[in-house]
Amino acid sequence: MEITAEQLLYKIVKILNAFKIPYVITGGFAVAVWGRPRFTADIDIIVELVSKNIEPLTKALLKIDKDVYVSEEAMRDALLSNGEFNFIHPQTGLKVDFWTRESKADIYGEVKFERRIVKKIDNQKIFFVSPEDLILSKLSWYKEGESSKHLEDVKSILNNKKLKLDFKYINNWAEKQSTIKILEEIIKK
Repeated sequence: MEITAEQLLYKIVKILNAFKIPYVITGGFAVAVWGRPRFTADIDIIVELVSKNIEPLTKALLKIDKDVYVSEEAMRDALLSNGEFNFIHPQTGLKVDFWTRESKADIYGEVKFERRIVKKIDNQKIFFVSPEDLILSKLSWYKEGESSKHLEDVKSILNNKKLKLDFKYINNWAEKQSTIKILEEIIKK
């Protein structure tokens, strides 16, 4: 039986909930919720991982499908380095990037996680990054790599008339992360 990207996301969210691992969906999947739908070959999830959850999480993820890939060692490395580990699902061609949550000393990372918003999709509650924080993330990622995809994503969120964005919040953090000029250029256009 073929599985869709959404079904894979639901399975992963169910596992994270079962182990009480706080998470937030970001990246392309979040853009599809707050902006315009677009193709993405990966799912980005920020997780608050603790070492006691690594082994059971690995086992649960491996049970999703017979051909999946996830490394317990990569999880441990990601936890130590505040980095990422991957889950690869060959049947869908999707890669799930699990980003370990920023250090508690990272004030913005803490605020972003607290501001996550639950959306009910197909009767499943899923935590997504707020649209404001997705804009800020995309601005920051653009600053790092200058991929126009990030600017297009920001524009699509800004153009969503259904959203009541908190521009005071966005401007405040864009100033702090030195992306305010990029934001102002997007808004001017």
